[in-house]
Amino acid sequence: MSRREKKNKKKKWPWIVGILGLIVIGVGVYLFTVYNSFTNTLEEIHEPIEREASDKRATDQEVTLSEQDPFSVLLLGVDEREDDRGRSDTVVVMTVNPAEQSTKMVSIPRDTYTEIVGRGTTDKINHAYAFGGIEMSMATVENLLDIPIDYVMQVNMEGFQDIVDAVDGIEVNNTLAFDDYAAGNIELNGEEALGYVRMRKQDPEGDFGRQNRQKQVIQAIMKEGASVNSLLNYRDIFTALGDNVRTNMTFDEMMEVQSNYRDAIGTVDQILVEDGVGETINGIWYYMMDDAELAEIQSTLKTHLNM
Repeated sequence: MSRREKKNKKKKWPWIVGILGLIVIGVGVYLFTVYNSFTNTLEEIHEPIEREASDKRATDQEVTLSEQDPFSVLLLGVDEREDDRGRSDTVVVMTVNPAEQSTKMVSIPRDTYTEIVGRGTTDKINHAYAFGGIEMSMATVENLLDIPIDYVMQVNMEGFQDIVDAVDGIEVNNTLAFDDYAAGNIELNGEEALGYVRMRKQDPEGDFGRQNRQKQVIQAIMKEGASVNSLLNYRDIFTALGDNVRTNMTFDEMMEVQSNYRDAIGTVDQILVEDGVGETINGIWYYMMDDAELAEIQSTLKTHLNM
């Protein structure tokens, strides 16, 4: 190689290094912006509750996420109404056990007849939210399942469609054709997804069929949210989450879950509520859970929580 060729090669290196440097800086700024927006969103959705821990946990049983203790979370899909707190249209309980690398999930039918703790009445379980908000819902679900509820997450179902639109729509496999929803793989925007999860009157399985559609949509949102396109669209996603999700889990606790419970959250075992019967009392229809099935669910969840 001639001296001139060596000199030209040396001149190219500063340009290459400079371009690589700009790329690294650009990626760094982008990731910092994403992280900043992420932390701001998590701070926005954090909504503390009055009680510090469940009455069903002894002092030496309180959850320490850094030590990978099993924990439970109540998911409430709330149908908010004008001049009304609304009702919890969806009631789901999840228990997470990192040692077993699994998550148990049970969807409680919203018409389940049970004691509304703190009100001294028996009614549909979804009315607990209307009467006393998140904390009455937590206490009522704890009483029904006889387990502690450590965390709660509330999702505004009207804003649910914003989250779907933020990930540019989802795809689901519909097993039951109804209205404008064909059977098979279909693509849904936010408004369509909301109608898809809310339908139950045309479904021979009623609430149970709707619960399966809700699970489909949640999994589809998670799949789309993890895609590269969604990473580029993070502002819309964070805005939708910030506007429509509330939880008592802090930012640090979410980071602990992400770090220590990732494998457990990736494997979800669904527990079905299916042996109960419908009963009409004073002209109102209720779902009566089967005592034996309820006892089995309670035992399964307690064991999963190492209780």
